[in-house]
Amino acid sequence: MLNIKNEVLVRVYAVAALVLLVAVAIFMQLFRLTVTDAPKWEAKADSLYVKWVDAPSQRGNILADDGSLLATSLPFFNIHFDAKAEGLTDDIFNAQSVDSLAWLLATYVDQQYTPGAYRDWLLQLRAAPPETKGIRYVPIAKDLPYNKALIVKSFPIFREGRFKGGFIMEQTNRRERPFKILAQRTIGYTREGALPVGLEGSFNNILEGKEGKQLMIRVPGDIYIPVNDLAEIEPEAGDDVVTTLDINIQDVAENALLNACKTHNADHGCAIVMEVKTGKIRAMANIGRTPEGWWETYNYAVGERVEPGSMFKLASFMAMMEAGKLEDLDQKIPVYEGKVKIYDEELQDAEPHGLDSMTIREVFARSSNVGTATLAQQFFKSNPSAFVQYIRDFGLDLPTGIELGGEEAPIVKNPKDPKSEWSGTSLPWMSIGYELLLTPLQLLTFYNAVANDGRMMKPYIVQRTESYGEVVKEFRPTVVQRSIASKSTLSRAKELLETVITKGTAHGIESANYTIAGKTGTAQLNYHKFRASKGIRHQAGFCGYFPAENPYYSCIVVISEPERGGYHGAEVAAPVFRAIADKCFAMKSELHVPVNQKDKVKLATAQLPTYDAGATEDIRESLKWLDVDYFKEKDLPEWAVITAERGDTLLIQHRTVPDKTIPSVVGMGLKDAIYLLENRGCRVRVEGVGKVRRQSLAPGTRAGGNQVCVLFLE
Repeated sequence: MLNIKNEVLVRVYAVAALVLLVAVAIFMQLFRLTVTDAPKWEAKADSLYVKWVDAPSQRGNILADDGSLLATSLPFFNIHFDAKAEGLTDDIFNAQSVDSLAWLLATYVDQQYTPGAYRDWLLQLRAAPPETKGIRYVPIAKDLPYNKALIVKSFPIFREGRFKGGFIMEQTNRRERPFKILAQRTIGYTREGALPVGLEGSFNNILEGKEGKQLMIRVPGDIYIPVNDLAEIEPEAGDDVVTTLDINIQDVAENALLNACKTHNADHGCAIVMEVKTGKIRAMANIGRTPEGWWETYNYAVGERVEPGSMFKLASFMAMMEAGKLEDLDQKIPVYEGKVKIYDEELQDAEPHGLDSMTIREVFARSSNVGTATLAQQFFKSNPSAFVQYIRDFGLDLPTGIELGGEEAPIVKNPKDPKSEWSGTSLPWMSIGYELLLTPLQLLTFYNAVANDGRMMKPYIVQRTESYGEVVKEFRPTVVQRSIASKSTLSRAKELLETVITKGTAHGIESANYTIAGKTGTAQLNYHKFRASKGIRHQAGFCGYFPAENPYYSCIVVISEPERGGYHGAEVAAPVFRAIADKCFAMKSELHVPVNQKDKVKLATAQLPTYDAGATEDIRESLKWLDVDYFKEKDLPEWAVITAERGDTLLIQHRTVPDKTIPSVVGMGLKDAIYLLENRGCRVRVEGVGKVRRQSLAPGTRAGGNQVCVLFLE
């Protein structure tokens, strides 16, 4: 009996131990699930129903020098409707509210549907099963501006908000350019799946700001919708980028360049305007021909390396001057009637002239290839490395380092480097701008240094970044080289550049209002030592600065493959330079010499102010201010007239002004004429502008009544 009892107890204890062991295991598993692995399972649950998504930030603005918006982000809103929102009760969604909402949607959102159609559609959405795909995220309107989105938000039902009215409003940002294609390629863009371009790309980290976070919930149909209208973690707006671009000069440059490309049916072109003393880029225009029309499809100014042609001759002549070889610019040298053979290659001048010799000054001014190459061979044939070293000393072997991406480094051959493929004809051809590659901006930087008395400035296009108007970082003018050449070389180089305008290839753009210095360039694009392949293609260029005696702006114009109306730099590119320079000069009052500082010019008889009438004291003060000599009658009354005696002598004479009859107001300004006529009871009507040349009422007519006198001004 005892043994049976013990056996039962053993079994009971065994079962109890097993139960206890299972209970401990279950408890440990629960502990692991609820405590140890809780974050893991919570995250997994959230990923199924709720998740965080990036909330885009407001991209910073890109501005011109005067604060004009070149690129900005505008908010637009997409409206959706949650027909099964938790708080959207039948009391809110009643017949009256649905009717009003349907009428407003049909009137203000989408007029292709009638209010009845909208009402039926809304009722169908409300009656659909909750699991219906998309029922909780129904599109209502897309890309609404903020003011219109607020109007939609005020509609019946929608005005109850996200949870009670099912109203979902999501913000998107769209990049806009107020000036449309102006500086399009320079401003650039950032696009998913494409390389960033221009300022948008180079300053993307500054412009893009910091993304926020928004909580999204999954609804039937595997769609995620925002839990709230606003992001839980607010995004930080990007900083603004303030450029050096002058919107007016940019507009002038683009229009002048576009007109030239159309006139000459060119493939593409570019123009850059730089401030001489600082290196600020005031305009950067690029135009290219496409099947859709003319657009800024590529930044040729920064990214296209080309053989500069004759514009490079300035560097060649300066190298010879630095070597002490060109002491007398009026020395005559042979030019062999414009043709010379160097080794087995024939070199020709662009224009036939038949001259046996020219002065060094004429060689440069008339852009003689033969004269330039002959001089380079004469001075550097035995040591071409010295010539190349001068080119490097001028900074022409280095990129400018401008903030825009895509700049190509220059290619300048090195006679000591076997990979350069240096040959016996490399030196003469390099001296006239072939067998080396430069971008237009790199060549302009060199010319700008010459204009700036040798000081080479780094070109820059961004002057500061700002956050809500406060300066974050400022970019100041940077000196690359204090002097690229000696003062003597620079002085004579400027003299040569001015001669190109006064007596050389670009004499057609000489201005009477200001002075220009520069160099034309015409390069053959598909040449082999001037033996053309099929279809000769050219590139026309002009690079220079103005005003020549005190340079303020430098500018380069390059137009590729003109097909009509000429192809030389003087006839294709130089007029564009002149058009840009004219407008820049007109807009910049600092460039104008004050009238009272100019030398006095004796007026021709036709320019004298004869037969001008008015108040005697006003006439005398005006002539005194103009410093014009005159005689006058004695004891002049209040009114007088100017007449010319003996052709070039002015005489102030008495003008009779009766009290009771209509006086003669011919020759008077409008102020004096109206004063006299209205004091005699006349009503005055005016036609034209200027001074009174004719009046409808004859002098001597009795004044009175309600007469009308018509004054004809010229």
